Amino acid sequence: MSSSPAASPLGAPKAPIVIIPARMASTRLPNKPLADIGGAPMIVQVWRRAAEADIGPVLVAAAEKEIVEAVRDAGGQAVLTNPDHPSGSDRIHEALRLVDREGRHDAVVNVQGDLPTVEPATVRAAFGPLANPAVDIATLAVEITVEEERHNPNVVKAVVELAPGARVGRALYFTRTTTPWGAGPHYHHIGLYAYRREALARFVALPPAALEQREKLEQLRALANGMRIDVAVVDAVPLGVDTPEDLERARALISAK
Repeated sequence: MSSSPAASPLGAPKAPIVIIPARMASTRLPNKPLADIGGAPMIVQVWRRAAEADIGPVLVAAAEKEIVEAVRDAGGQAVLTNPDHPSGSDRIHEALRLVDREGRHDAVVNVQGDLPTVEPATVRAAFGPLANPAVDIATLAVEITVEEERHNPNVVKAVVELAPGARVGRALYFTRTTTPWGAGPHYHHIGLYAYRREALARFVALPPAALEQREKLEQLRALANGMRIDVAVVDAVPLGVDTPEDLERARALISAK
């Protein structure tokens, strides 16, 4: 797989790759990677948004050959991975080893395969915190403005040490409850990640952590093992397609563009 190093500030990875994990299994929306949105399968729309971010080459890590074929038919690059991976992190790690055995790519941006309307700037924002060489993993969050979200366990909260006016801070914890206490903002975590290559390899080799299993939040494994996660604050939560209603919203958004 050929690529050219992306321009990046001092301290940042020089040759990142974007990998999109995708699988057909979905209880609420069967075969959703292939659902038509604006005349193209959803996974192709995600691939297009990731390419527009212009971070580096974009690869789809698929659990099924139908996804590979759809991406390749659209002119994209895709690789077939083990369908039994427990998480997207494991899937992108396998894909990276398959396409880049020489280790050219020093970072991976993991874009979820159900974000067909994600803004390219949001993808770039996930990569930004890796400019700090102390950061192992980067991710995103949005300030919560709807009160119900503060108490909804399905809205994961990122507890971030964030200086006044800053847009990037260190993650101290992730939780489904309302934390921290006291006056001040709470942040809705967005599950886009950027990993240094060595951090991804270390992460997938670690056993699940106790708090990870309790909260059902994979990123707590990294924190439990001393890995540093920094969070970039962005302005909006990208639409994730999980239900038929989400799919119709995504179709309307793509059509409007």
